[in-house]
Amino acid sequence: MERPKIGLALGSGGARGFAHIGVIKILREENIPIDYIAGSSIGAIIGCLYAAGSDIQRLYTLSKFFKRKYYLDFTVPKMGFIAGKRVKELIHLFTYGKNLEDLDIPVAVVAADLLTGEKVVFKKGAIADAVRASISIPGIFVPEKMNGRLLVDGGVIDRVPVSVLKEMGADIIIAVDVAKVNVNTEISNIYDVIMRSLDIMQMELVESREFASDVMIKPPVEMFNSKAFTDLEKIIEIGEEETKKYIKVIKKEIKKRKANEKK
Repeated sequence: MERPKIGLALGSGGARGFAHIGVIKILREENIPIDYIAGSSIGAIIGCLYAAGSDIQRLYTLSKFFKRKYYLDFTVPKMGFIAGKRVKELIHLFTYGKNLEDLDIPVAVVAADLLTGEKVVFKKGAIADAVRASISIPGIFVPEKMNGRLLVDGGVIDRVPVSVLKEMGADIIIAVDVAKVNVNTEISNIYDVIMRSLDIMQMELVESREFASDVMIKPPVEMFNSKAFTDLEKIIEIGEEETKKYIKVIKKEIKKRKANEKK
């Protein structure tokens, strides 16, 4: 008898998204398979790195490369402050220059078309291109131009892409939301203003995603700034600890689905 297929929806949230690594680590340790991944923004980065064949230890090592100095290439602001060529090169390198269809686990990368307002889901083509589009925070990164589209951050349109996993064929959906708004955070620059605006815009939408997923994991990382790339080890650890609380629930859901299959 076939077991239920499990999908993992990894949400946007800047540096807080490194909690996704901790989530994946615990799922692996508990032998909970991941059959599909859908990611927005940082969720797309982590999902693709993992599915490209990075073991957990390598993911932890790679997280150290995501210090600001390694990926920020400032440009004269026209459509964004950061050109994004350097981060695209890093992603190309870390995913071995693969295409999405070459990955060990099917991954869907979510972006938003700034011209039409449509959700764009990549399942084929160069990983670096798709991820670069998905992380294009409006006003921060220059949008990615692809096939006549002007693409920005997937978090604008689908912060935790649960519906994409349903379309891929997942029976059980585990969603991870790392962008809860911290009302006590200090807002001191344009990056903070833009990221907070995105978070607020998506708050109600994410509540509906919670009902649509079977398990919603919300690592409490809101005390960290979304650009807090100095706190990655702590953020990953919080992802681990929060996931441990849901293991029984996930295993129960798998067992229930198997029992229903038998009927």
